[in-house]
Amino acid sequence: MGKNDFLTPKAIANRIKAKGLQKLRWYCQMCQKQCRDENGFKCHCMSESHQRQMQIFGQNPHRIVEGYSEEFENGFLDLMRRSHRFSRVAATVVYNEYIHDRHHVHMNSTQWATLTEFVKYLGRTGKCKKQIEKAEQFLTKVGNGDDVKESTEVVEPAAKELKLEGGVRIGFAFGSKSSVALDELMREEEKAKERSNRKDYWLCEGIIVKVMSKTLSEKGYYKQKGVVRKVIDNYVGEIEMLESKHVLRVDQEELETVIPQIGGLVRIVNGAYRGSKARLLGVDTEKFCAKVQVDKGIYDGRVLKAVEYEDICKLAQ
Repeated sequence: MGKNDFLTPKAIANRIKAKGLQKLRWYCQMCQKQCRDENGFKCHCMSESHQRQMQIFGQNPHRIVEGYSEEFENGFLDLMRRSHRFSRVAATVVYNEYIHDRHHVHMNSTQWATLTEFVKYLGRTGKCKKQIEKAEQFLTKVGNGDDVKESTEVVEPAAKELKLEGGVRIGFAFGSKSSVALDELMREEEKAKERSNRKDYWLCEGIIVKVMSKTLSEKGYYKQKGVVRKVIDNYVGEIEMLESKHVLRVDQEELETVIPQIGGLVRIVNGAYRGSKARLLGVDTEKFCAKVQVDKGIYDGRVLKAVEYEDICKLAQ
C-alpha cells in the first residue's frame, strides 16, 4: 500500500480531521480546538494556552456563558429562517443541519444542557411554535422572533430527549446543568497549582510575622511582631521589629504568620494561590482556617473558603 494511499490510517485520520465532526467529549469550546482522543484532550487541558483561557473564563463565567448561549440561539434561528421559514420541521433535523458547520457553538457551552431544554425555551419565549407528536418535537418559526412577547401557555413535557453524547466530560463545559464538568476541571487545575506552588518555605517581603524564638525571649523579642524586609536563601528573614525598629535575622522555623482583623489585607504565602493579595472575610477557629477573597491579579474576586492560617499572613501598611 502506497505512502499516500486513500485507505492508509493517516489518510483516514486526515479526512476525519478535515470533516471536523469528531466526538464532542474531546472538544474545547474556549480554545475552539477539537482533539482526536482522550490523551490528546488531556494534554490540551494541561497546556499553557488552555490554562490562560480558563483564567479568563474564571473572571466572568456568566458573561461568557450568556455570550455562547446568544450565539447558539442566533445561529439556530438563522438556519430556521433560511431553510425552514414558516414550515413545520423536527427540532432534531434543524439541530443536525446546524452542527454540520465545524465551527458551530456546541450546546454544552450554553445554558441549555439538552436540545429539549432549548426547544422549551424557544416555545416559552414565543420565537417558535412548539408541538409534540409521537414523542418527536416539531418547531415552526414565528416572524423574525424579535418583537414577539413571551408566551404564557404551558409547555408539555417532552416524552423523549436527544442525548448528545452519553457521559460527556469536557473541559470547557459550563452552564446551569453542565457546570459540574467545569467544576471538576477547575478542581483538577487547582490541585495542579497546589502541587506546583506548595513549597517548604513561605517567607516573602512586606508581610508582618511574629517571632516565636524562645532564645530571643531574654532580649524581649519573644512573641513580638515585625516586618519582613529581606529574605535570604528562602528560609531566613531580616525582620524589622515594629516597636524597637531593631533588625533581626531569624529562621522561618522560629516565625509565625499573623492574621489581621476581618477586612484586613493578607498575602497568600503558600499553596495554589501563592503570591496573591487577598482580603480576609472570616475565620473558622474550630478548623483553623480562614475565608479570603483575592483582591488583585488574574484571580481578582475569587473567594477561597478554607485557607489554613499558615498559608496567609498580614500585609504591612
